[in-house]
Amino acid sequence: MSTNVYSHRRLQIVAWIVLAVFISGFFVPQVGFWTGTILGVWFVGTQKPLRGFVWMMVLSFVPSLIGEARFLWPGTLGLALESVGWILLMALFSVLPFTVSRLIGPRLPGAASTLAFPFAAAVVRLAPILWVPASFWTYVEHAPHASMGLLRLLFTAPYFSGVAGLSLFSLELFLRNWIVAGIVWMWNQEFRGARVRTSGILFGVLVVAYYELMVYGRSISIAMRGNHFASIASTAYICVCFAGLAALSVWAMVIASRRRTWASDAETIRILQSPYSGEALKLVRQGKQEALVSASGERFAVRDGIAVMLEQEKLSGQNLKYNHLYETIGGFYDDTQRVVCALSGMDRDAYMMSYLGLLEAKPGDRVLETSVGTGLNYKYLPKGVKLYGLDLSNEMLINCQANLRRWDLEAKLILGNAELLPFADSSFDVVFHVGGINFFSDREKAIREMIRVAKPGSRILIADETEEHVRGGYERTPVVAGYFKHRNEAVTAPVDLVPEEMLEIRLETLANGRFYSLTFRKPAAA
Repeated sequence: MSTNVYSHRRLQIVAWIVLAVFISGFFVPQVGFWTGTILGVWFVGTQKPLRGFVWMMVLSFVPSLIGEARFLWPGTLGLALESVGWILLMALFSVLPFTVSRLIGPRLPGAASTLAFPFAAAVVRLAPILWVPASFWTYVEHAPHASMGLLRLLFTAPYFSGVAGLSLFSLELFLRNWIVAGIVWMWNQEFRGARVRTSGILFGVLVVAYYELMVYGRSISIAMRGNHFASIASTAYICVCFAGLAALSVWAMVIASRRRTWASDAETIRILQSPYSGEALKLVRQGKQEALVSASGERFAVRDGIAVMLEQEKLSGQNLKYNHLYETIGGFYDDTQRVVCALSGMDRDAYMMSYLGLLEAKPGDRVLETSVGTGLNYKYLPKGVKLYGLDLSNEMLINCQANLRRWDLEAKLILGNAELLPFADSSFDVVFHVGGINFFSDREKAIREMIRVAKPGSRILIADETEEHVRGGYERTPVVAGYFKHRNEAVTAPVDLVPEEMLEIRLETLANGRFYSLTFRKPAAA
């Protein structure tokens, strides 16, 4: 049976317009002024903090170095090294706000997370101007090194504009970066929900205020020059920026310290077992550290809320190969899927419900998704279900945690192998799998594990891409194409791997033959 998902033409038109705007940002400085910052906040937000910092430093430093190369040669080695040092310093100050925002923002609730970036940008730009001696900035302003033009652009222009000018510059900087952070936050919320609508009004007001400031700011700065009240207000504003960033940092640490522990969920501990020996597990705590241990001494750590029940050295074959892929693309996974669906005009909600609607989940049910990835399916499930997710990739689970915070959902997440589920028999009312099983090392074992942990009488769902989609999509996509080309066998739905005793076995193709869903029912207990 085949089910087609109809296109969303309006979304497709909007997506192509937005893409055109971002492409134009590479050629039109006035547009790139905005789109570049938006891409920076988004990119760093998809990466681990250190990885994001390193990549942003490379993306900032290398183009600047290439642009200034004509001034470095011919010249003395000392002058060249000094110029490189100034370019590196400029890159550092440019990247720091993004990294600070990445460390603080994701831990804050709702639209409050958007404040981290503007406060960080204001502090990073203001601190050198206020704390470095005036003689240094005078030197920078008149230094002969051409490469210092970048440093002048960042710091000396606001410095030499006076206290009132500095304050207005800082306010403009704050508003612009708050708007940018708001756009990225609303993108992460998929521009949906009451909070987004309310916040959208706020950011609309900020856009108006920003452009009003741009129009009248220079004349206001001139009028306020030398005004004693302006000096006091400027100093107060600068102090607020520092205090705001400090307050957000403390708030983020308090929220992190209140994270629910596994000790508060006795129900979950009861259904857990070692994926290797099958022994029951109990929770032990040492200070703030938690671990799950078996009677024979097996120990599985709980790190940042994720139970680590996978021994990486035991991974091999397809599992090892594709685990490396998802560790690489985990941060981009959600957004890549959204962009591709939008540009192709695919109604993603309709597609996802075409298979999730086959589940028989109801409030109060215990629901397990194997290969949960970033948890995209969770928000389509009925409210009130108890969510459990297992995945082979730690990077995907970290992004799943971020999504759960955005959607105000909770789930118990486990780093583990779907071929060795760490749960007791008949533990879940609903068990399903979406994406990934096509390239498991042992698909049959994974299916039998899903059956084992499902309660008798429950329906099980497996959905994944067809060979048509793998060839037409993945094999033509940069970065991931090498993982899917030169395969030994074509992708097929694993109908033949479902045990004969299962009931109501049904296979459907979705989205014009690019995906499939396979459902079957575990027989009721005798």
